[in-house]
Amino acid sequence: MNWTSDELMTVNAARALAGARTCFVGIGLPSAAANLARRTVEPGLVLIYESGTLGSKPSRLPLSIGDGELADTADAVVSVPEIFNYWLQAGRIDVGFLGAAQVDRYANINTTVIDRGPGRPEGRLPGAGGAPEIAASCGKVLMVLRHSRRNLVERLDFVTTVGHGSGPGDRARLGLPGAGPVAVITDLGVLRPDPETAELVLTELHPGVSAEQVCEATAWKLRVAPDLGVTEPPTPVELAALRELSDRGASDA
Repeated sequence: MNWTSDELMTVNAARALAGARTCFVGIGLPSAAANLARRTVEPGLVLIYESGTLGSKPSRLPLSIGDGELADTADAVVSVPEIFNYWLQAGRIDVGFLGAAQVDRYANINTTVIDRGPGRPEGRLPGAGGAPEIAASCGKVLMVLRHSRRNLVERLDFVTTVGHGSGPGDRARLGLPGAGPVAVITDLGVLRPDPETAELVLTELHPGVSAEQVCEATAWKLRVAPDLGVTEPPTPVELAALRELSDRGASDA
């Protein structure tokens, strides 16, 4: 095996963008996956960042939404209100790609605060950013994060972004037009919402990972699909493209 678990996760996250035309990209793991997708499975993918850049084509992974590389390589740069009002909330973006500190069984997200227990200060996180609007209005949402009981939790310490709320019908009740999260890609496998219950179900394992490992790394009692699949290993082309992106980012840091 000549890849890391993070590389395997990122490659599979990139593959999930096959067929997409536009993607509203979060910084970090989502950005790595989206930029890899543009170099492999979906060369025409238009990357949109919260800072107002449309069609960015960075040669390295951006450090933040304010990275000058995003504006320098964009087809256009517009105001933040235009990004949200005209592009996002009007339903013009196919996919939102988000990361998270915590995710629960209904793919709700916490990126605000971590409860460290009695007598200990709260752990502050970056906050919502545009994630609530992205999850509400994009055609669908993909999520990527590392898999552990600390990240895939029974109960969020704070609900920053609604995925599927408390179950079926919640998105419609809240007036959220997009389909919401359709996949959570981790370094152990892929979880997708059950069409009946909206609860995340393990549908694919990464090579070398067992269902028992994934269930043990999940804080709730994770259901396993009866037709559990296995993802394809990264190809040499995918690994080379990802490593080139990462190496350029490291050399510019």
